[in-house]
Amino acid sequence: MTGQDERILSGPRGGNEDAVVVRFPAGKHLVQTVDFLTPVVDDPFAFGQIAAANSLSDVYAVGGEPLTAMNVCCFPARAMAPEILGAILKGGLSKIHEAGAVLCGGHSVEDPEIKYGLSVSGVIDHDKIATNRGLRPGDALLLTKPIGTGVLATAVKAGRPDAEKYEELLLAWCARLNATGARVIRELGLSAATDVTGFGLGGHLLEMAQSSGVCARLTLGSVPFFPEAVELANMGLLPGGSICNRNHYLPRTRVAKGLEELLVALAFDAQTSGGLILGVPQEKLAQAQAMLTEAGDLAVCIGHAAQAEPGGPSLEIV
Repeated sequence: MTGQDERILSGPRGGNEDAVVVRFPAGKHLVQTVDFLTPVVDDPFAFGQIAAANSLSDVYAVGGEPLTAMNVCCFPARAMAPEILGAILKGGLSKIHEAGAVLCGGHSVEDPEIKYGLSVSGVIDHDKIATNRGLRPGDALLLTKPIGTGVLATAVKAGRPDAEKYEELLLAWCARLNATGARVIRELGLSAATDVTGFGLGGHLLEMAQSSGVCARLTLGSVPFFPEAVELANMGLLPGGSICNRNHYLPRTRVAKGLEELLVALAFDAQTSGGLILGVPQEKLAQAQAMLTEAGDLAVCIGHAAQAEPGGPSLEIV
């Protein structure tokens, strides 16, 4: 057990146990989640960082703090060098450490396609939990990362010119932890939040508003799209998953006349390890933005929640 984190009472290092026993902070509730990805960048260490940040994000989205993590990995061991797997796991471990969590083992299987992520357990106070059901009319909608990573990842996979630049953007933002957003939830007592992932900004916002019984009004001109993603989408490089999102959610969305169709479509771009949408009461907006900005996150107000109309849409894009 030498050198092992003091939070671990029993586990693999001590006697090859299949389960780990961890000290649990008194008075806390448990947050549990699991997620994994196929590669979105070529560099294995960077992929490990992005996949781990993506998995940790679900804990942050409710205001929690990661406590433990376990690797979930699929790898073609007979076709690829073990050093590639080692780099993926090291990338993931760097983010686990950055989050202040402890790695407690994991599970791997041989598979033709690389997949990696984490099973994460976190802790949270009873009165500090945010959900996608907590939006209230008048709440500002605060976004903490740019939109368009689905397009950028598609460009990297396709080997487009400037793919290295797109990969750098993906690493800079997708590997960024949503820890400050979670701290904002806790310290300001926010009741509404979600992270932006596979359903895109519009999809997650619609589901958040629908669960809360309000209408989310998204100001398209305020959405911080990656300029590179807009340029690539103009060339027709919109991922299939993003197109499916648009086709699925757009019939339930009211879109103002005169808006650029391409940007409306990008609002549903499937994201990898995206930012948080925070529902912030107006009197707390300036403080929330200051906290996020000081930490280097985005803090862009992209709209607000309004009273729902009887029979009206849950999402309006204006």
